[in-house]
Amino acid sequence: MSEKNDAKLMKIQIKRIYQPADPQEGQRILVDRLWPRGITQKAAGIIYWAKDIAPSTELRKWYVHDPEKWNEFKERYFAEIDQNPDALTRLLKQLKGPVITFLFSSKEERLNNAAALREYIEKHSS
Repeated sequence: MSEKNDAKLMKIQIKRIYQPADPQEGQRILVDRLWPRGITQKAAGIIYWAKDIAPSTELRKWYVHDPEKWNEFKERYFAEIDQNPDALTRLLKQLKGPVITFLFSSKEERLNNAAALREYIEKHSS
């Protein structure tokens, strides 16, 4: 798949959507199922809202950013992605340029769905 090869050549970084945008971020993609509170579309500066690749509501509510559930959260989330190849294809088509920034709204800056999604894409693009 050519999208996989393209994903291999780029840097995917993650950032909280509430932090100011930076030109070094490249293309900004929101990877949350829900639109973040208090952010306008203009302020978000996103090129794509990948809500259909975000974790299900049930998975999100189960996880509640409990660090002890992180590994199982990733397993369950990766299984959801595997069950939704169309959403993954749509996302991969948006990944253009040397730098992509996945935006998320969680206060948890390390163990969140954006970090898990980046890991999934990096593992599957090799």
